[in-house]
Amino acid sequence: MNQELNYMFVKYARVWIPDAEEVWKSAELVKDYKPGDGLLRLQLEEGQEIEHKLDPKTQNLPHLRNPDILVGENDLTALSYLHEPAVLHNLKVRFIDSKLIYTYCGIVLVAINPYETLPIYGTDIINAYSGQNMGDMDPHIFAVAEEAYKQMARDERNQSIIVSGESGAGKTVSAKYAMRYFATVSGSASEANVEEKVLASNPIMESIGNAKTTRNDNSSRFGKYIEIGFDKRYHIIGANMRTYLLEKSRVVFQADEERNYHIFYQLCASSHLPELKTLKLGGANDFHYTKQGRNPVIDGVDDAKEMSNTRQAFTLLGINESYQMGLFQILAAILHLGNVEIKDRDADSCIIPPNNGHLTAFCELMGVTYQDMSHWLCHRKLKTATETYIKTTPKIQAVNSRDALAKHIYAKLFNWIVDHVNQALHSTVKQHSFIGVLDIYGFETFEINSFEQFCINYANEKLQQQFNMHVFKLEQEEYMKEQIPWTLIDFYDNQPCINLIESKMGILDLLDEECKMPKGSDDSWAQKLYNTHLKTCALFEKPRMSNRAFIIQHFADKVEYQCEGFLEKNKDTVNEEQINVLKASKFDLLVELFRDEEKATTPTGPTTGKRMLSVRPDKGRPNQASKEHKKTVGLQFRNSLHLLMETLNATTPHYVRCIKPNDYKHAFTFDPKRAVQQLRACGVLETIRISAAGFPSRWTYQEFFSRYRVLMKQKDVLADRKLTCKNVLEQLVQDPDKYQFGKTKIFFRAGQVAYLEKLRADKLRAACIRIQKTIRCWLARKKYLRMKNASITIQRYVRGHQARRLAKFLRRTRAAIIIQKYQRMYVERTRFRRKKAAALAMQCILRAYMARQNYNRLLREHKTVLIQKMVRGWLARQWYKRTLQAIVYLQCCVRRMRAKRELKKLKIEARSVEHYKKLNIGMENKIMQLQRRVDEQNKENRTISERLTSLESSHTVETERLKKEVGRLRTAEDEAKANANKVTSLLEELARLRQELATTQKDKKVIEDWAEKYRDEMEQMVAELKEQNGLLKNEKEDLNRLIQEQSQQMTEKMQRALQEETQQLENDLNEERSRYQNLLTEHLRLEERYDDLKESISVAVPKPGHRRTDSTHSSNESESTYMSEFAESEEGSRAGEDMTRGGDMSTFLKMQKRVTELEQEKHSLQNELDRREEQFQRARARDDEEHKKARSAELEYESLKRQELESENKKLKHNLNEMRQLLSGNAGANTSAPGSPAYKVLLDQLNASNEELEVRKDEVLILRSQLVSHKEAMQHKETMTEPMSHPEDLRKMKDAGEMTQAYLGLKDTNRSPRFLRKPLEVNELVNRLRSPAPDYHKLNEDGELWLVYEGLKETNRLLESQLQMQRRSHDNEVEVLRGELQSMKEENNRQQQLLAQNLQLPPEARIEASLQHEITRLTNENLDLMEQLEKQDKTVRKLKKQLKVFAKKIGELEVGQVENVSPGQTVDEPIRPVNIPRREKDFQGMLEYKKEDELKLVKNLILELKPRGVAVNLIPGLPAYILFMCLRHADYVNDDQRVRSLLTCTINSIKKILKKRGDDFETVSFWLSNTCRFLHCLKQYSGDEQFMKHNSTKQNEHCLSNFDLAEYRQVLSDLAIQIYQQLIKCMENILQPMIVSGMLEHETIQGVSGVKPTGLRKRTSSIADEGTYTLDSILRQLNSFHSTMCQHGTDPELIKQVVKQQFYIIGAVTLNNLLLRKDMCSWSKGMQIRYNVSQLEEWLREKNLMNCGAKETLEPLIQAAQLLQVKKKTDEDAEAICSMCNALTTAQIVKVLNLYTPLNEFEERVSVTFIRTIQTRLRDRMESPQLLMDTKMIYPVTFPFNPSSLALETIQIPTSLNLSFLTRV
Repeated sequence: MNQELNYMFVKYARVWIPDAEEVWKSAELVKDYKPGDGLLRLQLEEGQEIEHKLDPKTQNLPHLRNPDILVGENDLTALSYLHEPAVLHNLKVRFIDSKLIYTYCGIVLVAINPYETLPIYGTDIINAYSGQNMGDMDPHIFAVAEEAYKQMARDERNQSIIVSGESGAGKTVSAKYAMRYFATVSGSASEANVEEKVLASNPIMESIGNAKTTRNDNSSRFGKYIEIGFDKRYHIIGANMRTYLLEKSRVVFQADEERNYHIFYQLCASSHLPELKTLKLGGANDFHYTKQGRNPVIDGVDDAKEMSNTRQAFTLLGINESYQMGLFQILAAILHLGNVEIKDRDADSCIIPPNNGHLTAFCELMGVTYQDMSHWLCHRKLKTATETYIKTTPKIQAVNSRDALAKHIYAKLFNWIVDHVNQALHSTVKQHSFIGVLDIYGFETFEINSFEQFCINYANEKLQQQFNMHVFKLEQEEYMKEQIPWTLIDFYDNQPCINLIESKMGILDLLDEECKMPKGSDDSWAQKLYNTHLKTCALFEKPRMSNRAFIIQHFADKVEYQCEGFLEKNKDTVNEEQINVLKASKFDLLVELFRDEEKATTPTGPTTGKRMLSVRPDKGRPNQASKEHKKTVGLQFRNSLHLLMETLNATTPHYVRCIKPNDYKHAFTFDPKRAVQQLRACGVLETIRISAAGFPSRWTYQEFFSRYRVLMKQKDVLADRKLTCKNVLEQLVQDPDKYQFGKTKIFFRAGQVAYLEKLRADKLRAACIRIQKTIRCWLARKKYLRMKNASITIQRYVRGHQARRLAKFLRRTRAAIIIQKYQRMYVERTRFRRKKAAALAMQCILRAYMARQNYNRLLREHKTVLIQKMVRGWLARQWYKRTLQAIVYLQCCVRRMRAKRELKKLKIEARSVEHYKKLNIGMENKIMQLQRRVDEQNKENRTISERLTSLESSHTVETERLKKEVGRLRTAEDEAKANANKVTSLLEELARLRQELATTQKDKKVIEDWAEKYRDEMEQMVAELKEQNGLLKNEKEDLNRLIQEQSQQMTEKMQRALQEETQQLENDLNEERSRYQNLLTEHLRLEERYDDLKESISVAVPKPGHRRTDSTHSSNESESTYMSEFAESEEGSRAGEDMTRGGDMSTFLKMQKRVTELEQEKHSLQNELDRREEQFQRARARDDEEHKKARSAELEYESLKRQELESENKKLKHNLNEMRQLLSGNAGANTSAPGSPAYKVLLDQLNASNEELEVRKDEVLILRSQLVSHKEAMQHKETMTEPMSHPEDLRKMKDAGEMTQAYLGLKDTNRSPRFLRKPLEVNELVNRLRSPAPDYHKLNEDGELWLVYEGLKETNRLLESQLQMQRRSHDNEVEVLRGELQSMKEENNRQQQLLAQNLQLPPEARIEASLQHEITRLTNENLDLMEQLEKQDKTVRKLKKQLKVFAKKIGELEVGQVENVSPGQTVDEPIRPVNIPRREKDFQGMLEYKKEDELKLVKNLILELKPRGVAVNLIPGLPAYILFMCLRHADYVNDDQRVRSLLTCTINSIKKILKKRGDDFETVSFWLSNTCRFLHCLKQYSGDEQFMKHNSTKQNEHCLSNFDLAEYRQVLSDLAIQIYQQLIKCMENILQPMIVSGMLEHETIQGVSGVKPTGLRKRTSSIADEGTYTLDSILRQLNSFHSTMCQHGTDPELIKQVVKQQFYIIGAVTLNNLLLRKDMCSWSKGMQIRYNVSQLEEWLREKNLMNCGAKETLEPLIQAAQLLQVKKKTDEDAEAICSMCNALTTAQIVKVLNLYTPLNEFEERVSVTFIRTIQTRLRDRMESPQLLMDTKMIYPVTFPFNPSSLALETIQIPTSLNLSFLTRV
């Protein structure tokens, strides 16, 4: 031991030291420890150095810390050092860093409440844990549930799951998930959905038994034990619930931040519902019993919604609506009772104010009288031996009495609900076994502890005792199994504490005794406790400062209990008079609650063991009832606890300890103080202590050898692993007491594994140092040699460089002198030339300037002369014009003066009388003359006006021309005037110009200088602009290139989007195909279930007599079922598929059958119609010549009638066109308004139509009356005249076939069902005409008249019907056009909306939206075209069928003609019998069989055929070829019954053999291959061109000739899908046990994977005796599958699909187990997985299956393996992981990173920061949150057409098949 201490407590060793805040802190030794040292020098993780003093008495060293590779283990017992700090640290690392809430501690599952919803409880997780051993997967509540379920089935022993923990730790949720697991895995044995009822009890019990506390929002305030019953097949059949210690005080009192039971708040939140209005409820703050906590709302909880869930659960459990309303009525009454106000009357009495509203509501709801209840709330009855007294009570006692009544009512209601829940969960089937789930409170200690905490801790003492005994027992069994000497382990036994509580004169006994005392009190009871136990029991103590409290040393901690209230709570007294008032209620449910008390004497009996706190007196025996009512709560609880312990002791227990990580309900926050407190209280540390006291670390010999092989030398390794381990251990560990050798394992004391790990790490470290030393030496020498060679090379190059530099300097110096010489010469020459050029330029400029000045002077003089000439001429003309104007003006003035004088004279004359008289003489005559002249003039005016109109046009033209000319002249005049004005202005301008000329000349020189300068600047600017233009051109080219690139990118993006859309459509197609195939699977499952039920019924109720009726019924049923499949076409199958998805399969089959019947009826009616038409045409042809000239009058009338109808039709068309024109002309107005033109036209047409209709009605009435009269006359002549033959009259009659011809024309144009009966009437008429003695001959002359009239009537009727049909068709066309118009409008509106939406989008989004819209439009068009194509195909097939039918009829007619030939004619044809023997020799590839041999054929070829012999010795697919050849013969002889019977028997027989031997892969593969071959044969020889193009000429001759079996191909395709899915399931069942072992657990590369200690997770009880599978086992099995399918001739494409499905199952199962197993997530395991995957890929290459898609299914597994191996530190690593793991979801990536566990101390864990970085980068991924892959997923299968080159006529039938009754044809 000293040697190990010296070795372990050395420098850098890590230890745990106590800490006030964190409980335990990690530190590192700075100095080696030597025995005898009084202190340790330590360095904390923060870098601070401290000195830790050792206890001088004990010299106990601090706890050593486990190696890092052991931190985070699934099982705490796998830790090398088992102590409190190691347990606490391991739980913290798993909870905080890895987000793992479950951890094993031996047989205990520790569950830490995460206060967050985690996705680890789905159905996929349940399926993953189902059937797994407990230690194989990561810790989980499902693993415990699976272990219990498995042990129940294996050991046939009842099980219990004990869930404990303090409030808020998650007990209820854990129990709920355990029950959900049982309900999901086992299912129910009947159709009653018992598992749903079991789960439905949870919301009910939570609503009435859970409440919000300061520690938990959904705290269970009662304990419950639920027994889930199972039958012999281990299906759930029922359940039973027992409850313990309901916290009744919560009904009347809640502390701050707490609530009453949830049901009260749910009622208040739902008070607005109509059915709850009568309860008179309000908000929760309106009632005293619900507002004391001052926080009636829980965040995130909708009480109204929870109320709805509660009511649904009640309904599911059979509690009807009336009972529910009764329960709510009682609960509402309790709330009203709490609001009853009691006031003081005096010191000893109280009173309730009259007409108290809440008391009134309480009495109304409870059905009791107000007076009685108000009286007994304020009074009580005292009984003595002789008298009874009624005494008033003070207010405090009255309030307590009221609260006691409320608690009692609620307790009764609680028990009643529990009873009815148990009744609903009770099963009539005998229970075979059960699993109990105990959800009970954990150890509690508060500042003030009372009676409730005492009972809770008492129950935990009993459970802890049972737990300790069980752990001790398991340890003992393990030691005995391994044959290790058993030494008694000292563990804490809490029997003394239990005796202190429950023994005689114990605490409970003294409490009951004090309760019986008349004047018993809490103080007197406390004194009795002190006197009895203070000196006799070490576990009982008295507080120093209190005489009303006591302390008990429990197994977890010391607890101080306050005695106040113990007696009252133990008595649980209720005023009996108040109970009697309630018993007298008119409310039936309330009476039922209290009637239950009278039925049982003890609440803890076997049938009512759940009613712990109820008091049930017997009404008939009041003394006994009173006695039972006084039974104390402590006694009841003790009895129920004893019953519970008996139940638990009779079962195998499983323990779940729930831990509350913090008191603030923060997600994933760990408080070490609270955690340690609960770990001590729940027994986890006791388990650790028991394990640590013995040999806690256990290794198998192989695991030890694999782990510590590095500590062995080569000579130590022997063939016997056990002997090798013994020899090595004796060398490594000197003390033999530190380990023991068991039968299969090595047992180590605590700390020994850490010691061995240190030795191993030191050995590996030394090896690493040696390797590093060698490598560093090699690297340094290589570096030195490289540096030496480099320095020599550098020197050589430097010296050469310097020499070259000197030579270069000399050459440059000489060249510089020469350059200077020539440069100076050039400068001087340039200066001379510049001066010479300047002088010449100046001379030139000066001479030019002088010449220009002289020229300008001469030019100005010449211009001046011209200007003077023009001005003088203009002045002369102006003087002339002014003179002329003055003369004209003077003449005008003189003439005006003379005219005025003449006018004045004429006015004077006009005013005189004589003048008027002269004028009026002869005026009358003149007027008359003028009148005549006016008339004449008017005539002339009319003639002239016409001429005038003609002239006006020409005058208008001339006027316009003249106006234009006048305008032109005026314009010229204006221009002349303007020119005159311009002359003046020009003169002024001239003067101004002269002045400016001088200034201009002055400025000219300045401008010229400026122009010169400007020209230079412009030239410079032009150069700059050219440069900028070049830049702009470059930019333009860049932009063009960028635009091209963008367009190319856009094109690529469009193509990519199109590809994605195409891929999405393909995925949708695959999903639809998968859904259809899943429906087929479900249909097959239902059929099998139906057959099983039918067989079970036939076995259970055998029928007397012969059973042929049943078998016949079965065969008929299968045949009819199959006929429904036969009748559906390809389109029908597709429609059926859609119907199957949405509805019931049975309804779909009924509809198919009905459609088949209707089609058959339709075909029969069509054939009958064709036959009658043919007969009628033949008869018409015979009678055509005989009746050519008859009924001419009828033809004339018919032609007239037709003309009349045609005119009427034209009139209607004209009216219609007129209406359309009006409508089109008034399109903008309201055309339908009254008064509009369209309205008037429609009204006129309507009136005209009504008149025409009335006329037609009158004509019809007249014709009918004439018809009746003629019929009477005919009947009269029939009776009076003898029948005579008049053939000449018959010849005169016209052939009635013309009428039939007209009707047939109408029938062809209109196939309305209303007129299908018309041909029969015409046929009747024809038959009557052809009768040998027609009635017409009796009419003599009248007969002809009647016949004419009858023909006219028939023609009129036909024409009228044609007119009506035309009108109806016109109306229908109008309606169709209106519908199309409306749809076009809607489409236009939709397009406009889309356009408006697109315009609002940005350009890129607009393009994408337009692309999406275009793709959608194209898709819709494609779908429409596909639908049209399908309709055309259907029409083609129908026409083909009709063609075959007609060909068949023609053949029958030919056969009939041959039969009618006389015998003499047959003698003349000797060729026919000669061909018969030749046809027998030249085989046609058909097999003939008799009808009675059909069952024998099916039996020998399908039911009794051995696939192995056929696959090895015969050609592949031989049964399919034989069946098809038999089918060909049935088709050849045109026997539809035989075809149908053969196909039906074949399909049913295949289903039967697959049902019988469906687990045999060889059988399923064989029939899958043959079914596909049979399907391919039906296609290959169907006659369709798409299948015939692969055939040879001979094969095309063998095509089916009479029947189209397209419908049967669909049925066979469905059968092949079912067989394929059955093959996949069979294959999955074979592969499933191999995958995990071969892909994960087995070390394919030996020595790479390390082995870590496993603790107790590999428990013996959980490990089944199975062989170990390796990767070779999987590969051999895959080879077996592949070779079997190849031998059976399976299609290569189908083999690829099967292999793809196989690899998907392998990858999915492997990845799911990897995600649920922390021990598998390591670097070395990633290497193993990648190697295994490479072996699978190599197998694919060998089989040429790399392109089948199987490799892609392994991509998630490959990426997971890569994730285990890549570097996981920096942001670059995170980016690489995100880009690499595109096949894994975010949840899977994070899960793998959290589970990553280093197997060696050289590896590092993944930091929390890195994981958060990964989550941040993957936040935007759109993916499913599901963690596990769906292992049940099956890819949709397709069967590509694979024609056979085998000729049917060459197939030989072996004799081994026993098919000698078949004849080759």
